[in-house]
Amino acid sequence: MYREFVTPDDEEVHEAIGEWPSSDESGARVLTLRDDSGQCLVLSYDGPARSVRIRWVDDRGIEVLDVFRESATRLSFTSGRSSRHVSIDFDMGECTGTVEIRVTPRLSVHDRLLFS
Repeated sequence: MYREFVTPDDEEVHEAIGEWPSSDESGARVLTLRDDSGQCLVLSYDGPARSVRIRWVDDRGIEVLDVFRESATRLSFTSGRSSRHVSIDFDMGECTGTVEIRVTPRLSVHDRLLFS
């Protein structure tokens, strides 16, 4: 069953985390997020394709994580006084899950994918 990938518009993203998304050559939205220690996380998301890519590079330029996943259903951003978060929900029929990304003060990624 097809489910729409609900994503915030660029202004909502900027209001939540203080960054403006750009576009890559395929039209996907791209955000480059940095934590307080200099680590970098590049989040790419494509609404019509319902896909997300998360690339994390540490402060020495070494790739820590590269995840590509389809069947995304919701992308949201939240921001508090000392932290910024990204949440991505997925529904693949047999499996559902969430990727939670904490951007500040220090990057962390938590991925949960469970059978429905």
